[in-house]
Amino acid sequence: MKDTYKTIASPSPEILFKEKSSKFFGYAFPIESEEQVKPIIDSLRKEHPHAVHYCYAYQIGAEKIVYRANDDGEPSNSAGAPIYGQIQSFGITNILIVVVRIFGGIKLGVGGLIAAYKTAAQMTLETSEIIEKTIDIHYLLSFDYKNINKVMRVVKDKNVEIVNQKMEMSCEIEIVTRKKNAEMIFDIFNSMFEIEIKPV
Repeated sequence: MKDTYKTIASPSPEILFKEKSSKFFGYAFPIESEEQVKPIIDSLRKEHPHAVHYCYAYQIGAEKIVYRANDDGEPSNSAGAPIYGQIQSFGITNILIVVVRIFGGIKLGVGGLIAAYKTAAQMTLETSEIIEKTIDIHYLLSFDYKNINKVMRVVKDKNVEIVNQKMEMSCEIEIVTRKKNAEMIFDIFNSMFEIEIKPV
């Protein structure tokens, strides 16, 4: 079972690719949700007020994938699709790539645009630090305080990470584990007396 995915560690440095006096500025950002896309594009519009096109593609998710490619006024599939193609060829997710174009007066034609956006996206990814992350599953444990030692023993033995905890007479602990260990962790806690476990 595959329980890892590749993404980028941090926003990439700005790259510049020039083609027939048009300038293509490339950027990559790690993202976790679609809501993060618009504010990033808006900030790039402020940074490059003279640009005509802010083309982008993103992909989010490791198992259930959400993606979008946007040509932002360029001919259909000449910008967003080649950018998205690079996301796929590098095999990464949870990423947004934006290529900002400042028109230089010479038309590139559809083939020229596809090549330019692809190259800008590729250069952007080549300057990014690509890292591997695990697909993690979160569980909520609920139990009475008297059972705390039992729970903590498993947490320690199985190297489970605690994300949140509420310790009172009745306790709640949110734990996180790698997907490949999730079923085993669930079964251990599920078989314990007076301890309730459910996915978050």
